[in-house]
Amino acid sequence: MDIIKSIEHEQLKNKIPELKVGNTVKVHVRIKEGNKERIQVFEGIIIKVQGGGVNQTFTVRKTSYGVGVEKTFLVHSPLVEKVELVRVGKARRARLFYLRDRVGKASKTKEQIGARIEDKEITIKEDLVDEPTVEEAPEEAPAIETENVTVQETVDTVKEESVEEVKEVEENKKEEKAEEVKKEEVKSEETTEEK
Repeated sequence: MDIIKSIEHEQLKNKIPELKVGNTVKVHVRIKEGNKERIQVFEGIIIKVQGGGVNQTFTVRKTSYGVGVEKTFLVHSPLVEKVELVRVGKARRARLFYLRDRVGKASKTKEQIGARIEDKEITIKEDLVDEPTVEEAPEEAPAIETENVTVQETVDTVKEESVEEVKEVEENKKEEKAEEVKKEEVKSEETTEEK
């Protein structure tokens, strides 16, 4: 059994996308046509995620020209180039098979309000990077540390002109208020004289 697990571990991708049911995704799939190879994008809603390890799969559903199309992809397949998150959907079930009976807007999941669209990845196996071994050199006489003092000039980005302009605007507002108060006093005096 250890041999099988070791072979499966070699086949796993280092990082896989975080797949949640109800999310709308774009799956970039590598397709071979004769001698040529191209990448085709399949955009739809994830209706189920199942399995684990090398056999983990997810099924994506879309409607194309009025016909429902579902494709099941292996998560660790080398043919699946990448999975892009388009929108975060709201789902309270593990399998969204009821979407098969729906038509039009009803065949979509509600969008989760305020959710950030981030392509999160789950790390399955760490990248093994050989760290270079540092050989210790024979100890030498301790070096004399010298301190280099650097002086940085700080420049204020606030201009004096803008401060003066702000003061002028405030003074203009005060003068306008004073004029309005005088006009109101004159009107109140006129109304009292009429009576």
